[in-house]
Amino acid sequence: MARLRIEGVSKHYGEVQAIRDVTLDVADGEFVVLLGPSGCGKTTTLRVVAGFAEPSAGSVVLGERDITRLPPWKRNAGLVFQNYALFPHLTVAQNVAFGLEMRKIAPAESASRIGDVLRLVRLEHLAGRLPRQLSGGQQQRVALARALVFRPDVLLLDEPLSNLDAKLRQDVRVEIRELQRQLALTTLMVTHDQEEALTMADRLVVMQDGEVRQVGTQQDLYERPRDRFIASFVGRSSFIEGEIETPGLFRSAGGLALACNAGNAAGPATLALRPERLLIEAAPLPGVDNSLPGVVEFVSYLGATVDMHVRISAKERVVVQIPNRAGSLVPRVGEQVHVAWLAANGIVFPGVSPPS
Repeated sequence: MARLRIEGVSKHYGEVQAIRDVTLDVADGEFVVLLGPSGCGKTTTLRVVAGFAEPSAGSVVLGERDITRLPPWKRNAGLVFQNYALFPHLTVAQNVAFGLEMRKIAPAESASRIGDVLRLVRLEHLAGRLPRQLSGGQQQRVALARALVFRPDVLLLDEPLSNLDAKLRQDVRVEIRELQRQLALTTLMVTHDQEEALTMADRLVVMQDGEVRQVGTQQDLYERPRDRFIASFVGRSSFIEGEIETPGLFRSAGGLALACNAGNAAGPATLALRPERLLIEAAPLPGVDNSLPGVVEFVSYLGATVDMHVRISAKERVVVQIPNRAGSLVPRVGEQVHVAWLAANGIVFPGVSPPS
């Protein structure tokens, strides 16, 4: 495996700038996920690394090789596409063998590698089947085996789970992560699914409008988002607009006086509240920094958890998430409740924060 460095990469398509000054260092054996909404530039970044798009500026270095201008087949990068791109007329073994044939690997070694990689993805018993005779998860593992069989320096995954149903997606993402760790593969993956990213990555790279907004571990981005966009995209938040009146005091647009962890800078600000950090009770909670009366307006039963949308002022509503435990009482729509939280559990973004 090898370290991957993306250094100041930009890509223009005519007047459209797809990515701008993207810089990223992926350590040997690290699993990094590019996360962001559609059109943010994550797929373009992956295409530049794979060699399917030539950067307008910047460079890509894999190990000790500058691969910026090399064609895809000379980069030794394994790529798994969103639609798997399997040859429908070839068997599983023949699909996996394709990359080895292009590299003119001797038949004996090729057969050994194919057997090894099919055992690795637990498909050796299906070597003679055609893609149409496989489930979606099996097809995905064939595509993964094909990317691994020639022993790539880096593995590139382009939305590899998007065609699977929700339950299968959960299983396969764990399989990919375990396999990546087992092989110590340097891996770069693209997804727009935050749960997928949080489950699989060593580090996340959140992109918006062609730029990298924040890089860090799951905990870094969830606990310390740098701005409102990150707080809304990694996990969920309720946002309350207002201003910092004095250090530690936030005044909402609806007139609520809220204790917060803001510094000395007074002025416009946004308060972000994570739903699982809020408490909901029938009566005020003594000793808690913030405890406000409210009315339940909407309840979402999600199985393991229950979400409650609570109106706390004419202008503000927050979402409270509670675990669905046996015997627990869930307030109904229209009930009067109290929502409470510690000042430390609110995240304040000073300055004007436009809605996401």
